[in-house]
Amino acid sequence: MKRVKVRLGKSSYEIRIGPGILAEVGHRLTESGFSDKLVIITNPIVNRLYGEALEQNLTREGFRVTILSVPDGEEQKSLETAGRLYHELSNFYAERATPILALGGGVIGDLAGFVAATYLRGVPLVQIPTTLLAQVDSSIGGKVAVNHDQLKNKIGAFYQPKLVISDISTLKTLPPKELANGLAEVIKSAVVWDKEFFAYLEMNLDRIKSLDEGELEETVLRSAKIKAEIVERDEMDLGLRHILNYGHTIGHAIESAADFRIGHGEAIAIGMLAAARISNQLGILDQTELLRLRSLIQRASLAIETPSLKLDKIIQAVRHDKKILGGRTRFVLPKAIGEVFITDEVSPSLVEQVLVGWHEET
Repeated sequence: MKRVKVRLGKSSYEIRIGPGILAEVGHRLTESGFSDKLVIITNPIVNRLYGEALEQNLTREGFRVTILSVPDGEEQKSLETAGRLYHELSNFYAERATPILALGGGVIGDLAGFVAATYLRGVPLVQIPTTLLAQVDSSIGGKVAVNHDQLKNKIGAFYQPKLVISDISTLKTLPPKELANGLAEVIKSAVVWDKEFFAYLEMNLDRIKSLDEGELEETVLRSAKIKAEIVERDEMDLGLRHILNYGHTIGHAIESAADFRIGHGEAIAIGMLAAARISNQLGILDQTELLRLRSLIQRASLAIETPSLKLDKIIQAVRHDKKILGGRTRFVLPKAIGEVFITDEVSPSLVEQVLVGWHEET
């Protein structure tokens, strides 16, 4: 098992990464001195695969457990669903010391984290991500949120977990599309921070996609280290951490314009490539680097073309992006693989030009 420490003073916590470590959750929570009762928030698919076994493990360790199941889908990340969960937590007599375990992918992690942050002004949160996307990104860093008014993560908070447990064995049950969604965030981490990691992905992507255990563990470990290092330097997202939004300005707009029928990773992949094209158009990113990024995204089985959506709907969603400051949309653009910068000098006409001309040769 590998460990990554997220050093945030009193809010510090550990990320544990390895195969088969779900079986150790009960012991780890006992070690940490948690309340004798806890709540698992998950969805029906993950509950069937892992929730029942986890419940048995926790019961053997002396915990009283209740499982709250949320239907699968991005539309469940809502205030309405959060309200239902508050009601069920009250019925369980959950207290301030009652941990919430978020067992699932990014939707469950964001939703359960938001509920943990707001129920009784905050109860302990343990992230147990079961998708690649959640293990490398959304379970780390304390951003929790729900969607609102068709806009992604519009209502949320910063609320760090007490522990993150990433069992890479759970990745072996992912459908190829979900693995690809996670690879988008892996590629993002490399582009914004670590050119050597990008080269590693170019060399080992086929083995990662074949679910080689060693390569999966190394990929999750290196991605988690990148996220942890950036979060340690800027926990509240006031400066440096903005670079983790690479690909997300246009990506989130595409998700919103598609009514969340497009996977997060697929949308972010398009957003990353769009931002790279903008940088290239501005004379900053070299064409060779752009082609390397395009190739890796394509090899990861991610989209390299925009979906059939109305351009004005995408542009409108970009203008509602939560990263807008002083009425100006901020973009994260790559200078080169491993180095990005933040700017609010991208004109709406250039964004439109890049999206309209998408099907031309990159």
